[in-house]
Amino acid sequence: MLHGQAGMAKGKKSKQSKGKTITLKMAQNCVELTLDGKRRLDLSFKELTTVPKCMQKLCDMDELDLSRNLIGKIPDFIDCFINVSVLDLHSNYLEQLPVTIGRLQNLQVLNLVNNRLTSLPSELGLLKKLHTLNLGVNQLEALPTSIAALKELRYIGLSDNRFTRVPVCLSRLNKLEKVNLDRNPILTEQTPSHESIMVTERLYLVKESFLCEDCLSKCQTERKKMEDVVKSEEPSLGLTW
Repeated sequence: MLHGQAGMAKGKKSKQSKGKTITLKMAQNCVELTLDGKRRLDLSFKELTTVPKCMQKLCDMDELDLSRNLIGKIPDFIDCFINVSVLDLHSNYLEQLPVTIGRLQNLQVLNLVNNRLTSLPSELGLLKKLHTLNLGVNQLEALPTSIAALKELRYIGLSDNRFTRVPVCLSRLNKLEKVNLDRNPILTEQTPSHESIMVTERLYLVKESFLCEDCLSKCQTERKKMEDVVKSEEPSLGLTW
């Protein structure tokens, strides 16, 4: 369905390259109150090619939905939405994210499915409250090592990307419950170095108490190897927390 939406969006883009203009009044009419009392700005399905500047006057929102548009860039002023806990940007044309996204300290859910992302800013690691990060259907080959700082992360979606191995930074996320790496060209030991296979199986995470002594020992050995790799990559990050 996501691919279909993207195709539909591309069709619209060719017919209406400038997209629609949203005024402050129009944006105000798109504000709704959720069942749990949160203020939500819903600008999905508006054929937007840019994020309206007038949104800065509505920065007291708790949730922001800009999904299913034609947006190619998120402006730096996204950081004015300091209260936002849910940010939905799926099904757009995003190729990168601004570093200012790291200032959204109350963000808990970030949906970036079905875009054109090839890399992510290291500032994502500053989102201390983030528990759900969906990056499926993009063009990612790696994650910034700063992702290891997302200690509240419980779910990360990485399906339909270009990963050839499981990102080692995930080994440090103690609260992580589910990782989706479906349909990535993961390299395996049985696969020749110049070939890859598409992963159709899922990665499951279990508590250590559920494992037998032998399996636990093997897992701890593998985890140490992954952590050593993470440590060797960290000096190049250049971030201070």
